[in-house]
Amino acid sequence: MTPPLALTMGDPAGIGGEIAAAAWRAARHHQGQGLRPFFLIGDAGWAGGFGVPIEVIDDPAAAVTAFARALPLLAVPLAVPAVPGQPNAANAAAVIGAIERATALAVSGAAAGVVTNPIAKSVLYAAGFKHPGHTEFIAALTGAATPIMMLAGPGLRVVPVTVHVALRRAIETLTTGSIITAATITHAALIHDFAIASPRLAIAGLNPHAGEAGAMGDEETRLIAPAIAALREAGIDAFGPLPPDTMFTPMARQGYDAAICMYHDQALIPLKTIDMENSVNITLGLPIIRTSPDHGTAFDIAGKGQARPASLIAALRMASMMAERRA
Repeated sequence: MTPPLALTMGDPAGIGGEIAAAAWRAARHHQGQGLRPFFLIGDAGWAGGFGVPIEVIDDPAAAVTAFARALPLLAVPLAVPAVPGQPNAANAAAVIGAIERATALAVSGAAAGVVTNPIAKSVLYAAGFKHPGHTEFIAALTGAATPIMMLAGPGLRVVPVTVHVALRRAIETLTTGSIITAATITHAALIHDFAIASPRLAIAGLNPHAGEAGAMGDEETRLIAPAIAALREAGIDAFGPLPPDTMFTPMARQGYDAAICMYHDQALIPLKTIDMENSVNITLGLPIIRTSPDHGTAFDIAGKGQARPASLIAALRMASMMAERRA
């Protein structure tokens, strides 16, 4: 029997429950078209408030048959009832517990992969959470040394070398080695998870005009060019450094399979501008599959019936595709 996907609840005061319910409705009609059954990990009372039938299960395998009639749920109780738009640190332990449960099930093979609904990092930090975000936490849970964040949408895949740090810190910590590591892991993932036989990697510069031959900074010649040379020596089709202001045009995007970017916003701004609703966050370098919708908790619209599930559906579809290819 093909294992289902595990979907975490995210912050229960956000839109995770709404979009999970909408994704279940959509998935029932699209099985065989890139979506496999999934089960939600969260509070039973909370999940029952989103207008779809809920079936509590004890074993992930039961989700496969239950999925046709109800949204399967592995229960992780909340400490206090969730109020839409009002995050509560009292529920942080349940949010973290859902991630831990999903990850363990994926490691054991009981789940085909993990899809995570958005969390509010500040709420978890207030409860003592020690990790910058989902990516680093799941890496720690699985023993992965170097998790790499990829954002993938129609027509563009981007990988930031530095992620959840201040811009000043990103520039300070950027190294030739970190660029090589991010590009090498991305290259392998494009082959094994995306079935691209000969991936092409576009390497972004850090400074305006890619440094303008040193006039606007020396990181391109000092850090980035040596990384590209090492990647090419290793047989990886990497090229650049490219001026960041022109490498994301429609014509430029046709020339590569993924863009390796130097910092968070350099990667995410073009991707979200092109198609935020259908973009997916993927963690590379893990022993398990992990994807996530490319948006936040949206506390401002939680409980108002305005949340759209497109990005979550795309994340579920991406995890399903990756599971099929790994199988």
